[in-house]
Amino acid sequence: MDLAIYDLKIHKWRFIATIIGVCLLFAVVLSFNGIYRGFLLEGLSFIKTTNPDLWVVERDRGGPINEQSILPEFYHYNVAAIAGVAQASPLIYYPVERKIMGKKRRFAIVGYDVFGGLGGPQDIVAGHGIDQAHYEMVAHQKLGVKVGEMVRLGLHTYRVVGLTSQGSDVDGEPLVYLSLPDAQEVLFQRDNEEIRNQRERLWQNLTRSVGLSKSEADKYLARLLPDTHLINAVVVKLAPGADVGAVSRQIQKWLYLSVYTTDQQINLMLQGRLAKPKAQTVLFRIILFIVSMVIISLVIYTFTMEKIRSIAVMKLIGAPNWVIIRMVLEESLLLTCSSFLFGLILISNTYQLFPRRVILLPGDHVTTFLIALLGAILASGLGLRQALKTEPALALGGH
Repeated sequence: MDLAIYDLKIHKWRFIATIIGVCLLFAVVLSFNGIYRGFLLEGLSFIKTTNPDLWVVERDRGGPINEQSILPEFYHYNVAAIAGVAQASPLIYYPVERKIMGKKRRFAIVGYDVFGGLGGPQDIVAGHGIDQAHYEMVAHQKLGVKVGEMVRLGLHTYRVVGLTSQGSDVDGEPLVYLSLPDAQEVLFQRDNEEIRNQRERLWQNLTRSVGLSKSEADKYLARLLPDTHLINAVVVKLAPGADVGAVSRQIQKWLYLSVYTTDQQINLMLQGRLAKPKAQTVLFRIILFIVSMVIISLVIYTFTMEKIRSIAVMKLIGAPNWVIIRMVLEESLLLTCSSFLFGLILISNTYQLFPRRVILLPGDHVTTFLIALLGAILASGLGLRQALKTEPALALGGH
């Protein structure tokens, strides 16, 4: 007699319900593994997709992603003049919330020099890149727009000329690529009414508080209006053979800016903006692993203890210990393997429905399965300890 087959025959629906419950537990564990991997990938995807040799940002800032950085646009000319720099391009990276097709959406705007500059979209899956200096955009597929559609941003409407599948905001939101002047206008320029009000306030201050004449106030007014020619970083491509450390030190010394390599930017994110979410995600993974082991152990131990009288009967008719051990382990492995397999099938067919990216890796599946198997074997050991101590007299109503 096989205890696993016996359980299927006598307690078929309870056994199936248990498998379903443990299967859902495994699905949660596997999904959280994928959420953790997707969280890290999305958090670092823009850095890895852009992947310049150097990121030049405002002094003592960890920008442009981990921390906001603001630089005058002309700084990229200064960086380009440093020995060892082959190309220096201005870059804007700015998370926003705007209405897209009548719905509020969060996304990040990337502004770059569309005529040969660094930082543009790397993988266009539909349409083409930005060819004009104004009123064209490339969007990530997750934004939900199509090639040829018109999207209102700020004061103007932009045509979607391409779709990309790579890169996302730290929060997993899609990227929208614009030309540098378009991004500056969307992000830094006020609407017409606000510009008029601000110009009027400045004019009143110049004429009343400062005491300038109307003609003098008009002369200085344009210079006092907010400058929109701003960027968040300068991305640099080094000349072949250039020393990264030497170029970085020159930029820091002469331009009084902070410089990071792509690896350093990744470390800044992991130790800064992503540090606490990462630690919390790791903690939840550990808790789920522990919970899964405990539940599997309790289920198998309970199933074994319920069969103590049956085991006593087997001992009474002379069954050796190894037969009892084999049967208990068979039931344990059947429950664990079946639950894990169904859980893997479930999450493999539903992970696309999650709002954030979920990355399922075979290595995570193997680790989860081995931990579950370890829990099943430990639980079997506890149950076997009681089973092997069972006296045959229990089958006759003894104690």
